[in-house]
Amino acid sequence: MNFFKALFGGKEETSEEKKQEEQARNFDVLKYDGVKALRMNQWQQAIKCFSHALEIREDLECRDYLSQAFIQNNELLPAFEQLQKLAEAQPDNEGIYLRMAHVAYMMEDYSAMADACEKALLINKDDPQVLYLYARACRGQGDRTNALAMLTKAITLQENYGDAHLLRGEILLEVNDVEGAAQDADYLMEHASENEDVLLLKARVLEAKKSHDEAVNIYNKVIELNPFCIAAFKERGAIRLSLGDKNGAEEDLKAVLELNPDKEEAVQKEDIQQKTEDAYRNINPFGL
Repeated sequence: MNFFKALFGGKEETSEEKKQEEQARNFDVLKYDGVKALRMNQWQQAIKCFSHALEIREDLECRDYLSQAFIQNNELLPAFEQLQKLAEAQPDNEGIYLRMAHVAYMMEDYSAMADACEKALLINKDDPQVLYLYARACRGQGDRTNALAMLTKAITLQENYGDAHLLRGEILLEVNDVEGAAQDADYLMEHASENEDVLLLKARVLEAKKSHDEAVNIYNKVIELNPFCIAAFKERGAIRLSLGDKNGAEEDLKAVLELNPDKEEAVQKEDIQQKTEDAYRNINPFGL
């Protein structure tokens, strides 16, 4: 065979070429197996496959898959590092910065989240989703003023942005702008009155307005929708206690303890009625 290659000008495959071909095959197999593992929710196997594939050759799609596998496996810092490498390779890709912001939020790294949002806004300054994420980052850093500004701009660009209305309402309550929060709550009640978070916001606004009975009625609806909502039991119990309904407050506190046993140390079961008031004072959901 070598004789014919030489005779007709053929070229014998070198060992280096063979090695490159073998590496290419190995890369393809590892990437294929990684995608298969990712689709089967086998996160660790996917991570191994994609990591080995990237040792053979740089591939942005493979790195993207690896970041997804890390996120699903709750390895957030490695996921963020992979996204940083993707951003270096594609600095004009807004989607990468959005995912970085989401991962940073899960890590509670609000500085990194804000940085990712700032870079995304350089690409598209009028993206309501980026503005919303930036607002969450600002809130996490204690900057409610800029958070409200970002949310208001997002809502101006997309009036039906429910998450932005919800977050703005929550922050307005935090800064004691009850009327402003009430406007967002009312808008949301018109469009998503069966949403648990919307109902919680409405109940908190009513309580801030001293409309105790109305607030309790809304909390009742929340509990009907979700019998495992600790916040609803906790906050309804605090209102009941302030209204002198110690039996009702005790029932809600028992529900809180059943749903969240870690709080049980604060209240002993054998004298729960005597310690109900102290327990709610410790819980203090309304800052009373």
